[in-house]
Amino acid sequence: MGQTINPLGKDIVRVETEFCGRPLTLEVNRVGFRTNASVVARYGDTVVLGTAMVSNKPVDMDYFPLSIDYEEKFYAAGKISGSRFIKREGRPSEEAILIGRLIDRPIRPLWPKGYRHEVQGVATVLSMDPTFRPDMIAMIAVSAALQLTGAPFDGPVAGVRVGFKDGKPQAFMGAKELASGMFDLVVAGTKDAIMMVEAGANEVSEEQVVEALSYAHETIQPAIALQQELVEKAGAAPQEYELSLPNEDIQKEVDAFLDGKMGAKLRAPLPERHERMHELRESLLAHFADKLGDEFDTVKREYEDAFAAAANKDVRKGILEDGARPDGRDFTEVRQLSSEIGFLPRAHGSSLFTRGLTQALNIVTLAPLSYAQMIDTMERDEEKRYMHHYNAPAYTVGEVRRLGPPGRREIGHSALAERALLPMLPDENTFPYTIRSVTEIMSQNGSTSMAATCASCLALMDAGVPLKRPVSGIAMGLIVGDDGKSIILSDIADAEDFAGDMDFKVAGTEKGITALQMDMKVHGLPVETLKAALMQGKQGRAHILEHMLSVIPEPKAELSPYAPRVETIQIHPDKIREVIGKGGETIQKITGETGAEIDIKDDGTVMIASPDGASIEAAKQWIHTLTAEPEVGAIYENAPVVSVMDFGAFVQILPGRDGLVHVSEMAEERVNKPSDVVKEGDRVTVKLVAIDERGRLQLSMKAAARERESGKEGK
Repeated sequence: MGQTINPLGKDIVRVETEFCGRPLTLEVNRVGFRTNASVVARYGDTVVLGTAMVSNKPVDMDYFPLSIDYEEKFYAAGKISGSRFIKREGRPSEEAILIGRLIDRPIRPLWPKGYRHEVQGVATVLSMDPTFRPDMIAMIAVSAALQLTGAPFDGPVAGVRVGFKDGKPQAFMGAKELASGMFDLVVAGTKDAIMMVEAGANEVSEEQVVEALSYAHETIQPAIALQQELVEKAGAAPQEYELSLPNEDIQKEVDAFLDGKMGAKLRAPLPERHERMHELRESLLAHFADKLGDEFDTVKREYEDAFAAAANKDVRKGILEDGARPDGRDFTEVRQLSSEIGFLPRAHGSSLFTRGLTQALNIVTLAPLSYAQMIDTMERDEEKRYMHHYNAPAYTVGEVRRLGPPGRREIGHSALAERALLPMLPDENTFPYTIRSVTEIMSQNGSTSMAATCASCLALMDAGVPLKRPVSGIAMGLIVGDDGKSIILSDIADAEDFAGDMDFKVAGTEKGITALQMDMKVHGLPVETLKAALMQGKQGRAHILEHMLSVIPEPKAELSPYAPRVETIQIHPDKIREVIGKGGETIQKITGETGAEIDIKDDGTVMIASPDGASIEAAKQWIHTLTAEPEVGAIYENAPVVSVMDFGAFVQILPGRDGLVHVSEMAEERVNKPSDVVKEGDRVTVKLVAIDERGRLQLSMKAAARERESGKEGK
């Protein structure tokens, strides 16, 4: 076994507690000697290394430079990547990016405003217990490492993944149990409050969500206490740091200039409010540019930041003190809605969903199941038949920015809208298609992920996808005053998002919730506040769903003429090799000559796809011919003679199935030699009269001629 000696002379510190029925251990000073902090977390057979690095000096940025990464290692699961060409881990999978976001979201709000030191947390999965997902252990490992750096992180945080079993919430369920269950909920928080919620569900009620939230927050407490114990035993020297806070004198100057110019004078529906804000901002910058002269260029950004701070303060004040939202809406009011379907003539399904200034165009494309995405990660090795992709270029917020691949935000929004619709999709036996739904954001002003969800639902219905029930989504906000007073806002816009304390997105059907995502900007919230937001969100979802159903009340009965048709037939599994042929030669010939696409499953299910019905029918007949079994009494026309013997001729009635026509069965009159009647290569009509105990086929040309003469239809 051996023993590790710390070369820096530090003692290895190890703490342990019972966590959801298993021992959870945290250990420091065994690995990662040059990091600011390295924690090895063990839970079952899962081992995660959490490392943290914090820079000594602040950097010149106008945001907190925090990065959290989650590293999948195939070796952790005893796997080698299934790719033929790349075996080394490279760009993180979308799954890893989403888990990195899960860890980041509860941690990010717990740093002081104005902190500009670079911080990096990395969770590396070294060993994975297959009985549960390792992401929540990774969150604990990173949180503990950040605590040990001495940086001003107001943690610790811990998270737990919860499902329902026998009607009760349960943590650390297996991946298959979660996938087949009604709920997959991640909750992260501190000792006192919930910081982050993420969930996919199969129409659960608001009451069930609240029950799971309470259970989860109570469940994480041992993991939080264990981190506190580790810090006490290992010690963490507090880091000296500087905060990049707004210049108080500049803020006072800006506030004095804006006195009497904000409040009710700015409140108006968009885009009028934007125009008023822009004019006020430009007048402020012009005023101080005249006042300061050349000196203004060096402090311009500070005046811009001070204006943004004053604008956020004005939004909060208006809501808390005046009961007025920036655009004049009531707290529960949803912005104006308008939608249309069939926006793109050649798309299999399309929609345009508009809510205020937020607008989402969604396009649905259908394809055979062979187009499903192959997922090959540390945890998963499977096919994915439904994909939602979200794009939001810079022009959607009125900015100029270079185009590039999707970032973490785009991937996160893609996944949220995908989870919202996934439980409502028909299974592949009912609807044997791969489905790709792409949301192109046209304009942004709050909650584009929920606009993507609504637009995707409309486009799926336009495409004729038989959803179990339609799905709508809404984003809820929260403003908390210094006195603890809190106001929940339905359908938040950008100004309320920037100034607010919570972004809570809820999607679902008329029967229940299908997806949740909550992020905090303050140090957490109690369950009761989240319950109130859920109940208010239920009303908003119902209002949006009513609008959607006024546009398309149910999925279209017919697919687009440009979408492929898929028909399914069943063959015996032993016949699959007959359809595929040597090296795929047969199936390639069928697809090449008929134009149809063919997918074959191991159970003998054959799916034939083509926009052309004749193409499908031709492929079906070909496959039936290849896989048909000989039938006693059947007539086989145009069957080739494969060989002629002294006692008769062998005739092929089906691919690979020859039978004997005895000389006595060739004609009514006596035949001296079979070669007098047929030769090799001739095509004849025969009847299968018997199959003996050894499976040999007995054919008759004479019997077939009799039946033809009597007017019976041949086969």
